[in-house]
Amino acid sequence: MNENINSVRTAFEADLAAAASESDLEAVRVKYLSRSGVIAQMFDAMKTVPPAEKPLVGKLLNALKTESQRSFDERKAGLDRGGSPGRVSIDLTLPGRPRPSGTKHLLTQTIDEIKGIFTSMGFSVANGPEVETDYYNFGALNFPPDHPARDMQDTFFISKNVLLRTHTSPVQIRTMEKQKPPVREIMPGRVYRNEAVSARSLVTFHQIEGLYVDEGVTFSDLKGTLVAFARQFYGNDVKFKFRPTFFPFTEPSADMYISCFLCKGRGCRMCKQSGWLEILGSGMVHPHVLQNVGYDTERYTGFAFGMGIERIASIRYGVDDLRLFYENDVRFLRQF
Repeated sequence: MNENINSVRTAFEADLAAAASESDLEAVRVKYLSRSGVIAQMFDAMKTVPPAEKPLVGKLLNALKTESQRSFDERKAGLDRGGSPGRVSIDLTLPGRPRPSGTKHLLTQTIDEIKGIFTSMGFSVANGPEVETDYYNFGALNFPPDHPARDMQDTFFISKNVLLRTHTSPVQIRTMEKQKPPVREIMPGRVYRNEAVSARSLVTFHQIEGLYVDEGVTFSDLKGTLVAFARQFYGNDVKFKFRPTFFPFTEPSADMYISCFLCKGRGCRMCKQSGWLEILGSGMVHPHVLQNVGYDTERYTGFAFGMGIERIASIRYGVDDLRLFYENDVRFLRQF
């Protein structure tokens, strides 16, 4: 008798779960819970149970009837509220559950903002391959054959003359080969350096370089462009200065510094107690570079500049470890 009770319970639950409409539910009720249903018939069969087993069997049958009636009532109530069998009914009057949405990565936000500033000044955006030849990465940019940057310890070489670009400057050469002056372009992209990973250096990072070539372009145009960018990106009250430096592809060359906005020039850990932060390198395009792309150096001059996006973003947002940009720590990313 106990086995029959368990088999009826299993069959009832299966039929109840399969009921897809009120008529299906009614059929389940008639089959199991009506006066002539399966459970009622089992009660009638109690007279054949030995007297010693009747108390236990009666208890099991009562439990079967109570549980079956409760399950049936719950399923019927769900249908009455518009639910479907096998599904949890939904209260349409409740407010929706908020779903968290992702945002652009901080580096992508920074790149987009810088692109917006320079395109508003008339620059277009150019892109180029990340796998480059030695000629575009070094030769056309006036790097001598014995320049340290060509060494294996500084550059990822794929073969003797193929490498992962170490800067986005090759895009300048490719752009000038295809286009006659005037050229006014910025070149964002990922670059690669064979360097030890630390709080201030990475193996792969992002740069944005800019190029302007036309008749009568001067160093004053370079300074005016970069100062306008710095004021839009860091604020109108930022102070700036240019310091002479050397790059093979520009002459004269200069690094641009801005006043440290954290300590206001008094000196802190971010600016190494100097009160100034270097944000980019720049200079007038070297005549050899213009000759390599077939430009008339007697007629055309130009300037170029380049900046590391990670450095620019870290200075602006006070991030003291560049590795944080790539660790995908949600606690860090949610701040931006």
